[in-house]
Amino acid sequence: MHHFFIEPSQIQDGVICVEGADVNHIKNVLRMKPGGQVMFGDGTGVQYLCALESTEPVRFRILDFFKEGRELPSRICLFQGIPKGDKMDLVIQKATELGASDIYPVSTSRTVVKLDAKKAEKKVARWQGIAEASAKQCGRSKIPFVHEVTTFPHALITAGELDVLLIPYERAEGMEDTRRAVEEIRPGQSVGIFIGPEGGFEETEVGQAVSKGASPVTLGKRILRTETAGLVILSILLYHLE
Repeated sequence: MHHFFIEPSQIQDGVICVEGADVNHIKNVLRMKPGGQVMFGDGTGVQYLCALESTEPVRFRILDFFKEGRELPSRICLFQGIPKGDKMDLVIQKATELGASDIYPVSTSRTVVKLDAKKAEKKVARWQGIAEASAKQCGRSKIPFVHEVTTFPHALITAGELDVLLIPYERAEGMEDTRRAVEEIRPGQSVGIFIGPEGGFEETEVGQAVSKGASPVTLGKRILRTETAGLVILSILLYHLE
């Protein structure tokens, strides 16, 4: 069943009025007929089973609604060092599938990609679109929020409001310590994950993160690519929390 997202303000008297690009998708791509059913999520965790009522304008009648437990029981924030090329697209797509709630593109000392304000704004808009498309595909009830590009020091300030901070680091040792750090995370806690770009973090950056309460963790004996490391720790957290 096809899945779309709406704002709560689009619901009036048991009817959902569709706006924006979804209008064209429903009418001209899916070619839906009256009576056809879809699911809508309102971004708060509530899902609506609906039937198409009309195409001019595109309106759906709500048949039923419920709150599905498709979101992780913890807020997971991914602070991703901006990688080269289109790797960030993959990171956002898969992080959405794995349950991340917030994604922060971070410029670090070893970040190769340099974005001015205009380019950064366009990139973030594109990345938000990827997150929305991925959320629709995997049936999430919320769309992860892709924040504006930030610096590493500002990312640490933002992460200061979270309960747990993890920073996978190639020089970290002791799988038992990593296992303990993960197993101590409880549902309801907020978690920040810091992933470096190609080349990883500078040692001074790791020190800064540790001084803010981050726990260095190891992801095994192999050095993982930047687009792999975040997905591995997200998978571990998904398994642990669910």
